[in-house]
Amino acid sequence: MKLDDKHAGNESLVGKSQQYLGEKHGANEKPVTNGRGEDSVKEESNGKCDTARKSLNRYSWQEIQRHNQKDDQWLVIHRKVYDVTGWAKRHPGGHRVLNHYAGEDATDVFRAMHLKLDTVKLYLNPLLIGELAPEEPSQERNKNSQLVEDFQELRRTLEAMNMFKANWVFFFLHLAHILILETLAWLIVWHFGNGWLVTIFISFLLTISQMQSAFLQHDAGHCSMFTNPKWNHLMQKFLMSHLKGLSTKWWNHEHFQHHVKTNIYPKDPDINVGPLFLVGDIQPVKYGKKKIKYIDYEKQHLYFYLVMMPLFGPLLVNLKSMRSMYIRRFWEDIAWVSSFYIRHFIMLGPFYGIFGTILLIFMVKFLESPWMTYIVQMSHIPMKMSTEEEKKDWFSTQVLATCNIEQSFFNDWFTGHQNFQIEHHLFPTMPRHNYHKVAPLVRSLCAKHGLLYVTKPPLEAFGDIVRALKKSAALWRDAYYET
Repeated sequence: MKLDDKHAGNESLVGKSQQYLGEKHGANEKPVTNGRGEDSVKEESNGKCDTARKSLNRYSWQEIQRHNQKDDQWLVIHRKVYDVTGWAKRHPGGHRVLNHYAGEDATDVFRAMHLKLDTVKLYLNPLLIGELAPEEPSQERNKNSQLVEDFQELRRTLEAMNMFKANWVFFFLHLAHILILETLAWLIVWHFGNGWLVTIFISFLLTISQMQSAFLQHDAGHCSMFTNPKWNHLMQKFLMSHLKGLSTKWWNHEHFQHHVKTNIYPKDPDINVGPLFLVGDIQPVKYGKKKIKYIDYEKQHLYFYLVMMPLFGPLLVNLKSMRSMYIRRFWEDIAWVSSFYIRHFIMLGPFYGIFGTILLIFMVKFLESPWMTYIVQMSHIPMKMSTEEEKKDWFSTQVLATCNIEQSFFNDWFTGHQNFQIEHHLFPTMPRHNYHKVAPLVRSLCAKHGLLYVTKPPLEAFGDIVRALKKSAALWRDAYYET
């Protein structure tokens, strides 16, 4: 079913939104808004108050762009210039997120990734060092200023329509079905014993529980479940570390980089997967010209089936999580992850023993891995990958690097609503049950500015992963054997 057909019932929503999207601008070219959309306006007015209290230095984009090093990081938010060099190591989302935007306008990504602006502003104020000179545009000159303004207006529209308000019943039912599956698996073993058929059956139950826990921790990690960030962080630790046995901080640091620099090589860790795989158009040519051949990359699409899909979860993800916890001394995460194994030894140890319980844990991770790999790769690997030099605006970067999967009740459940990957990347803190409501508005903005809004059937999306790997392998081969 096409999204157009599925969203026919949302015409009232689209119509209602036009009164916001079509609002007139005041003399200062700022859109007039109401409701929650006033957050951005309040932040700008607060910035003006700060300016009145002290004289701010004024900078050109040329000067700001020189401060883009690890030990010298400036960025721009709502025309204000901040020196985040000293703050980067204490940034909850990881220091690399700030480093990736050093010397750039970070207005849209800052708004997208933070839930409570008033709280964040307490940390921003001491870092304020100046503002853009009056003659300078609000973003870099190579960006489409009209598209930037239209997207910011769209966000204010969605805020005014309460599209960032979570439905607690939705998330409660999702958590309940995870806990029911976990409990049911234990009750079945307790009642029927640990025979092979029982073990296989509960492995599938636990696989579903594990994958759905991954989706729900993803919601909590983006602070889309609760209005209080602390409750979101606590829920994420429970889901990611206690129910899945993985480091929350490691996942956040990796995942937030992926969000702020989606498909930007080499800043997006999700596409910087060499030397095992080469993806996109840039990395294969780079390896080929340097005559790098760790494996036969012409067969990497076969390795994807034989290596990546079965081992991504039990091997790669677990090893990276454990390594990160050990090297960075994430003691709180270590305690939470320990509770995952302790819980399994207490509940399943009497039936399987310690060694058997460990085997069962990794059998579940093995079964979960193809599911996880498909969800992680389906929306980005086949899409446009670029380098930092292009520096497109936030909206264009996310739309061009992402695709959606057709909507259905099953697809929504099976993908954790990651079938609306475009909407998720544009509005990470938006509760996923609202994605289908805002999709028509996003598609309309894409059409206005000539951007392709890609939606695929599930099987086509899977096939495109393999086709993309074959294409990258051909680019590597041509560069490698070039004389």
